[in-house]
Amino acid sequence: MARTAAALIIGNEILTGKIQESNMRELAAELFALGISLERVVICRDDVDVIAADLADLRRRYDLVFTTGGVGPTHDDVTHRAVAQSFGRRLTRVPELELLIRTALGDRCTEGHLLMADLPEGATLISSHEVRWPTVVIENVFVLPGLPKVFRLKLPGLREHLRGDEAPFLSRAVYTLCDEGELAKPMAEVAARHSDVSIGSYPVTDRADYRVKLTIDGTDPHSIERAATALRAFIPRDKLVEMEE
Repeated sequence: MARTAAALIIGNEILTGKIQESNMRELAAELFALGISLERVVICRDDVDVIAADLADLRRRYDLVFTTGGVGPTHDDVTHRAVAQSFGRRLTRVPELELLIRTALGDRCTEGHLLMADLPEGATLISSHEVRWPTVVIENVFVLPGLPKVFRLKLPGLREHLRGDEAPFLSRAVYTLCDEGELAKPMAEVAARHSDVSIGSYPVTDRADYRVKLTIDGTDPHSIERAATALRAFIPRDKLVEMEE
């Protein structure tokens, strides 16, 4: 059975519309490829008590939790403090991280910068050759930055730490000129007969070559292909669109 995951997006800038969130697409794709089921995403403000409470709930209910945002040097970067509170641990200065900060910044290093080296007691640091700045891990919680460029760079370095016994999820698409109303009944019938896969329907309004994309997700390619064949059988030939993935 696939492990489950949740994400906690931290930042007033997301909730006020100042910044468009873009990290979840990257995280979802990465976990999908590893066979880990991302099942919930929560957005919360920069508040220690709120973050700690949301994190406590998520880490009890899901196998893995990923936080993003709030790990910088300013007053509203409170994620490490909130994570420590959620676990009932104190913050402690990590010499390895302090040295990394001092080396990177040289004479520009301030006590504000060094606050980023204060981590929940017992945290593990995961680094890679590509990204020297480590990812902080506390039990089943992975603390990631909010900056999309850095977030994306860090994900590949976590693959070996996240990889388990699960088979990766696979996906197959069927394109059609039908609308969703025409597809609702046959989709329900196919979904009921092929419960080992997940079937989704995604309409588009800006394409002339198809109107709905159907996806079949699962871990067994034969099960996926059987469900795709069943779906195609319901679609009139003149409304079935052949497209290369």
